[in-house]
Amino acid sequence: MSISHLFFDIGGVLGTNGWSSPQRRRAVERFGLDPAEFEQQHRDAVGTFEQGRMTLDEYLDSTVFYRERDFSREAFVEFMLAESRPDEAAIALARRLADTGKYRMMTLNNESLELNRYRIERFGLQEIFEAFFSSCWLGFTKPSRRIYELALGISQARPECAVLIDDRSPNLVPARALGMRTIHFTDCERLAGELAALGVAHSTAAK
Repeated sequence: MSISHLFFDIGGVLGTNGWSSPQRRRAVERFGLDPAEFEQQHRDAVGTFEQGRMTLDEYLDSTVFYRERDFSREAFVEFMLAESRPDEAAIALARRLADTGKYRMMTLNNESLELNRYRIERFGLQEIFEAFFSSCWLGFTKPSRRIYELALGISQARPECAVLIDDRSPNLVPARALGMRTIHFTDCERLAGELAALGVAHSTAAK
């Protein structure tokens, strides 16, 4: 059956990860945090944070500013936001796919509310995607099966006509179990080829 819906992960596909291990390591180095202590506090908070049940300020209160620091909250948040950089090639490919008018363009990602909003705007994703199925709004995180079920149900996508593009292999497993097509993202050139193999055209001439 022909593909009708494309679900893109954001962090690791359309841009850098928002607040994953590499970004946190750089924060530890930049602000002189205790690595073990910070990671423990992060692990305790991250699920609640990404499921939209904890604000950014609450997250920072529990992971960084539960004690006196020699840097400001504003400086730390500025650093967090600066870690988000778009993958221009992947975004350009997504834009070409949207421009064909043949596919319903969606995102499906794990992200906290404030970072998610910032990255959607920073990467210019409102111009490309119709809907954003983010953990902070749905209340579930990948690879929980429920977030995929919600994305399919709300978008009214038939699993066999939907493709999930994600840089993390474990996140693809529940999607395949539900009948979705999946692509493990490694680079934009390979992604274009794998989409083409599924019959997904990214040229407006194919409209």
